[in-house]
Amino acid sequence: MNSVYIALGSNLDNRIEYLTEAVTLLDHHDGINVVRQSSIYETAPVGYIEQNDFLNMVLEARTTLQPLELLDYCQFIEKELGRKRVIKWGPRTIDLDILAYNQENMKDERLTIPHPHLQERAFVLVPLAELDPNLYIPSVKQEAGVLLNKLPKEEVESIQVWIEK
Repeated sequence: MNSVYIALGSNLDNRIEYLTEAVTLLDHHDGINVVRQSSIYETAPVGYIEQNDFLNMVLEARTTLQPLELLDYCQFIEKELGRKRVIKWGPRTIDLDILAYNQENMKDERLTIPHPHLQERAFVLVPLAELDPNLYIPSVKQEAGVLLNKLPKEEVESIQVWIEK
């Protein structure tokens, strides 16, 4: 089994419902077993800021799927839950990003693992470090907790727990 971490985010309509449904769809796949989930955090948008706040979380799963198969299934879930890709970093019903897959480094035209911006985003590092602060991110050669501690304090403090696990 492969160990994966997936970030989930939603900022349209019933955000918690989209997160819950995405986790359910992941866990009901024969090749995916959701092991743990972080707390759910409310975060301000990044990039395109004229939109609603997001709910973000990270989950840890075990999978028999290869990285591109997992990406295809994550994109299937996004489509099933009504995601439309209109504006880069724009509003979305659900967003699923593969953050880490085992300890692999992978760069494909469709997928880069670890996620190429993981170390820059408090809304990803806060829930990831909650699950596993010692998770080694091979692309930057540091653990999630160390990366989180390198982010600006005010950025990290702006990430608010919405539902604690």
